Amino acid sequence: MKTKAAYLGVFTALALIFSYIETLLPLHPGIPGAKLGVANLVVIVALYKMGEREALAVSASRIVLAGFLFGNLVSILYSLAGGMLSFAVMAFARKRDIFSVYGVSMAGGVFHNMGQIAAAVAVLDSYSVTYYIPVLLVIGVFTGTLIGIVAAGMLKRLAALDIRI
Repeated sequence: MKTKAAYLGVFTALALIFSYIETLLPLHPGIPGAKLGVANLVVIVALYKMGEREALAVSASRIVLAGFLFGNLVSILYSLAGGMLSFAVMAFARKRDIFSVYGVSMAGGVFHNMGQIAAAVAVLDSYSVTYYIPVLLVIGVFTGTLIGIVAAGMLKRLAALDIRI
C-alpha cells in the first residue's frame, strides 16, 4: 500500500511537471486551449500499469493542482470537463480492449477537446464555439497519436525492466 501511494505521488508530480513544461511551449495553433497534452502521457501509463482508480486520481489531482498553480478557476473548469470525459473514454476503451494504447490515447485526445467544447457551450450559453470541432478533431487525433507512440514505448520499456506498480 505504501508503495502504491509513493507511485501515485510520483506520477502526480510528473504529470504536474509536464503540465508546467507545456505552459512554456510556444505551441499555439490559433485555437484557445489547444495543447499537446503531454501530461496525459502519465495518465495513460498509470491507466495501464496501476488501474482506473489510480489513474483517475492522478488525472484529477494534476488538473486541479495545475489549474491553481498555472491557471485560474475557469481553466480548471474547462480542463476538468475535458480531462474527465477523456479519462472516461480511455478507461472504457482500455477495459473493453477496443483499441491499442495508440487508439486509447487518440480517443483521449479527441474526447478531451469535445469535453472542453461542451463546457464552453454551457459556460457561454452559445453554440458558436462548435465551429472549432473539425480542427479540434484533427488536433486530438494528431496529439493523441504522438502521446500514444511515446506511451507505448514507455510501457514496453517498463515491461522489459519488469517494473511492477
